[in-house]
Amino acid sequence: MVLKIDVDTYRGTREGVPNLVRMLKAHNAGATFLFSLGPDHTGWAMRRALRPGFFSKVSRTSVVEHYGIKTLMYGVLLPGPDIGKDCAADMRAVRDAGFECGIHTWDHVLWQDNVARRDAGWAVNMMRKAAARYTQVFGVAPHTHGAAGWQMNNGAFHEHDHAGYAYASDGRCVLKEDGTLANPADGPHRLSDGNKVLAHIQMPTTLPTLDEVLGCEIDGVTITTANIAAFLLRLTEGATRDHVYTLHAELEGQKLAPIFEQLLAGWQAQGYQLASMADYHRKIQHLPMPVCPITWGELPGRSGTLIVQGAASA
Repeated sequence: MVLKIDVDTYRGTREGVPNLVRMLKAHNAGATFLFSLGPDHTGWAMRRALRPGFFSKVSRTSVVEHYGIKTLMYGVLLPGPDIGKDCAADMRAVRDAGFECGIHTWDHVLWQDNVARRDAGWAVNMMRKAAARYTQVFGVAPHTHGAAGWQMNNGAFHEHDHAGYAYASDGRCVLKEDGTLANPADGPHRLSDGNKVLAHIQMPTTLPTLDEVLGCEIDGVTITTANIAAFLLRLTEGATRDHVYTLHAELEGQKLAPIFEQLLAGWQAQGYQLASMADYHRKIQHLPMPVCPITWGELPGRSGTLIVQGAASA
C-alpha cells in the first residue's frame, strides 16, 4: 500500500503534516509527502462555484470545517502566505523523520484551475519554480511529483523526463460508482504522447479519497465518518494487488485523523506493507510496463475532469 500525501495549504503543512508524521511513525509506516511550495491561494478556489458538482461536494465534505475560515480567505481577503518560505523547517522535519518528500505544485489553486488549458511553457515554468524552491528548502534537487488535483498537460509530463524523474503519481485509475476499479489490471504504466513513449513510470491512485465518498450513498448505504474506514478496507481486503492511496494533510492530518488511524491498522492487519513511492518504484522498476495514452476522464464524487489511466496500447 503506497501512501501518497498531498499537502495543499499553509495550515496543512504546519498542523496536518506533523500529525501525520506522528501517526505514521507509530505504525512504522512509510509514505511520500508531496508539498505545495509557493503561495497559498486557497481562497481562489471559490471561483469553481459554477462548476457542475462543486456545491454537492462542498456540502458533503464540510470544507470550512476541514480547511478553516482563514485558509479560505487566502488570496481573497488575506494575502496568501508563502508556504515554502515560511514552512521550510516543517518540511525538512519530515525528511529528517525518514520520509520521502517530493513536489505537489508551486501554487495549488493556480495549477489545478489552469494547467489543462495552458501551454507547455506555462506548465514548465510553474514546475521549475517549484523545483527551484524545493532545492532551496532541502538542499537537493527534487526527484518525484504528484499533480495538484490530478491536473496536468502534455508538456508537464514531458518535463518529468527532462527533470530526470524516474516515477511520479499524477493521475487516477478509473473507478466504478461503488469505488472498485473499472479495470482491475490498471496500475503502474508509462505514458505515450502520440508516438513518443515517456520514460518515467506513472503510479496512479487506485482508491477513492475520503472527500469523494463521504456523504455519498453507495450500495444503499450512506458513507459517514463512522463507516468510511470499513468501506475503504472492504475495497482492499484480500491483499491481492498493490494499491496507491492519496490522502491529504488537511483531512487525514487533522479532523479525519481517527479515520486514518483505523485505515493504517486495518491495512496492516490485511497484510499490506505501508510504503512510499520510492519503495514501490524499487519493487516495480524492472517489470514489464504497459503504455497508455495521456487520458482525461471523470470519477464518482469528484467534479470536473482529471488525468485517468487510459487503455493500454496493444
